[in-house]
Amino acid sequence: MEHEATVEGVGVGVSEEGSGTPVVLLHVRGEILPIFVSSDQAQSMQLAIDGDPFERPLTHDLLVEMVAEFGSAIDRVRIDDLADGTFYAKIDTEQYVGDRRKDMVFDARPSDGIAISLRVDCPLVVSDEVIDEAGRPPEEFDTSDELGR
Repeated sequence: MEHEATVEGVGVGVSEEGSGTPVVLLHVRGEILPIFVSSDQAQSMQLAIDGDPFERPLTHDLLVEMVAEFGSAIDRVRIDDLADGTFYAKIDTEQYVGDRRKDMVFDARPSDGIAISLRVDCPLVVSDEVIDEAGRPPEEFDTSDELGR
């Protein structure tokens, strides 16, 4: 089963690499799902959350614009697997050619999927298996030091 997630924020966490690692926090099924990301991905997500356009299109903005120009739409982003500490995601899209609908699925890094979902306001869903393995109680997180806050 899948559950819709919301982005709680982008902040700085502690990972195996040490403190100061950017992390995006997803709220899903009453739990927090932390996903460590690169600083570029964190910046892209925060800009989308804040609604601040960048001077030039970022990669995620460009991709969204290209998908739309090709007559396609992004339907949803799925975070559907976690193996050896690595999250996996899919982006479900559709394209209409004439009166025919063509569904397409693209493999993606969760950070890219999240950044894109924030831009197109499509559902972001997470599988039970991923939540069961990586979800944490909200009280484990101090969200007072989120980036950009």
